[in-house]
Amino acid sequence: MTRIWNSIVGKLWATILLLVSFVLFIFTVLMLEFLDNYHNEQARSSISQTASTIASIVDNYDLEQLSDEIINDFLNEDTNAFIAINPSEVKSSFQTGINQEEIRESILSNTGFNKVFETNNQVIEEMILPSQKEKDKLESYVVLAYPLKSDDQMHGAIFIYQNPDAIHKTTNQTTKIVFLSAFIAFLLTTFFAFFLSSKITSPLRKMREHAFELAKGKFDEQLPSTQNDEIGQLAVAFNQMGRQLKHHLEVINQEKEQLSSILTSMTDAVITFNRDRTILVSNPPAERLLQKWYINQEPNSDSPIPAAIYHMLDHVLEFEDKIEEDLEINGSDYSLTISPLKNSGQSIRGAVAVIRDMTEQKRLDKLRSDFIANVSHELRTPIAMLQGYSEAILDDVVSSEEERKEMIRIIYDESQRMGRLVTDLLDLARMESGHMTLFKDDLPIVHVIERITQKFAQVAKEKHVHLEFKCTLSDDLIMSLDEDRIEQVLTNLIDNAIRHTPEEGNVTVSLDNELSYAKITVSDTGEGIPKEDLPFVFERFYKADKARTRSKGGTGLGLAIAKNIVEAHKGNIKVDSVVGEGTTFTFYLPL
Repeated sequence: MTRIWNSIVGKLWATILLLVSFVLFIFTVLMLEFLDNYHNEQARSSISQTASTIASIVDNYDLEQLSDEIINDFLNEDTNAFIAINPSEVKSSFQTGINQEEIRESILSNTGFNKVFETNNQVIEEMILPSQKEKDKLESYVVLAYPLKSDDQMHGAIFIYQNPDAIHKTTNQTTKIVFLSAFIAFLLTTFFAFFLSSKITSPLRKMREHAFELAKGKFDEQLPSTQNDEIGQLAVAFNQMGRQLKHHLEVINQEKEQLSSILTSMTDAVITFNRDRTILVSNPPAERLLQKWYINQEPNSDSPIPAAIYHMLDHVLEFEDKIEEDLEINGSDYSLTISPLKNSGQSIRGAVAVIRDMTEQKRLDKLRSDFIANVSHELRTPIAMLQGYSEAILDDVVSSEEERKEMIRIIYDESQRMGRLVTDLLDLARMESGHMTLFKDDLPIVHVIERITQKFAQVAKEKHVHLEFKCTLSDDLIMSLDEDRIEQVLTNLIDNAIRHTPEEGNVTVSLDNELSYAKITVSDTGEGIPKEDLPFVFERFYKADKARTRSKGGTGLGLAIAKNIVEAHKGNIKVDSVVGEGTTFTFYLPL
């Protein structure tokens, strides 16, 4: 029921119904008043005409009995009459029902009728008289006094009064007809109101459902536009609106996807700030950067953004100016650009920050410069020695054949050293550029590692170093690997361990299983590597201390090459060391 009253159909129906009901009510009241007056006038006219006829009969006929019969024929069952000679004497009575005498006395006692005995004018009045049907009950009657013809000053009169039931019956019947007509009009009004409302609201309900479908993003549905009136034109407008919305949303989605693709593919971090400094949009690099800042933030700080960036953001929002700066935050270097964002009214609505992490680039620049310096340093000594000893031989500075052979041997050793250095540099460059090719075979890993270890048994014996191989894996375990490259890794690690382990020290090569990897460990009891140098041991030309000098034959590239070979096998390598206790290199190869 509430749904009907809240709908347009209910409201239109109620409005039309109230309007018609009001009109019918006014019409019914006026009609009943009119009919009541009309019936009263008709009753009075009928009584007057009857009285005139009876008076004529009485005046023209002398036979009383005949007059009484004729008069009774003129009176109906609701009309009563009596003839009075004077106000106190009744000659004839034509009454029915009870209380006849009381009615006559009440009429004759009314002084308003006295003049009818003295004049020729009729008198009509409404009186409250005893009922003809019930005792002790009064009713309203219409009483007419009509004078009889006579030359005397005092003459008789005929009194006619009509029972009110006659008038009431007619009035009631008329009232029933009026109310029946009003009820029929009410039903017809309701029917046509609902019909009209339905014809109007049915298309409106379809438009409402269509609007909800448009709100859900369903733009392909069309409204039928069969009507040519305003509702049909509204349906056409709805269909056009749906097509336009679909077109505009497709354009917006394309632009949004394009912008999202651009932001996602950018290597720089992009963060869009609102006017109140809250973050609106950020791309994946920005998300990673925010996580990094959050992890490294100060203990008492609740802000995900460093304070220096907030200061720059405040400057941009306040002065509406673009700002570019280089910042150092938590040991990392960033290039930051913040530009204001404006709305259509050219007022500041936020700012966009483009942040580039320059840490790796600066590190690579430093590595590049260090590489050039290290290569220059590594090549300068052998070149100087080659040049010096060659000049000594050319200038015949050598005094004996033995010295000349020694100089030639030194020149040969230094040229070999330069060759190894260049070869290692080429191998490392090829590995880091991804051009290294692995020739993998299914090999028994235990026998491969044991063979490579035993290759250094004689060298360890000459150095008075105890070399040991330990294995917990099955001898028939097969792995896919490039044997030559793995031998290059182990050769470098074992050779370094033997060279940097003092006499009576121990070098242990272990082969174990850890999760889904084969764990190869090379540990020694040498001088160890300082803790601050451990993060850099796999960099090119890096040497932890003066003990690792050129006199021990290293080029500083072996560990960098080993790291690239292990990673090419989808493994990883790490180092643990304690100064004075020894060093342990561990690398993992997937089984």
